[in-house]
Amino acid sequence: MPNVFQLLPSLEGEEMQFVQGLIQDMTDTQAQQIAMSYSARRKDPNTILILALVGFVGIAGIHRFMLNQIGMGILFLLTGGLCAIGTIVDLVNHRKLCFDYNSVVAQQVALMVKQTIK
Repeated sequence: MPNVFQLLPSLEGEEMQFVQGLIQDMTDTQAQQIAMSYSARRKDPNTILILALVGFVGIAGIHRFMLNQIGMGILFLLTGGLCAIGTIVDLVNHRKLCFDYNSVVAQQVALMVKQTIK
């Protein structure tokens, strides 16, 4: 069983456990392919935090666009981050927002690798 920490050392906690669960039944080659694709597509929680902070400067919602939540990004942009309350909530929940996005990306990458190997 491949070790996710060696393949993706930047992962922490819940995200590491999630990715470990995805690659536990895979070969080392498949796990390495997933690690390369996933690391290129995943979003870093610190980047999302910084982009959410930019929402207070006047460009609210950029972090939602980065997380592929276009509708919420437009809503935040037009309402000033829902009068800054939504931006504050997102500052607190930036790790969960990022994990939700990254878990979908990890599943897509794992599915893509499994299909190409067959």
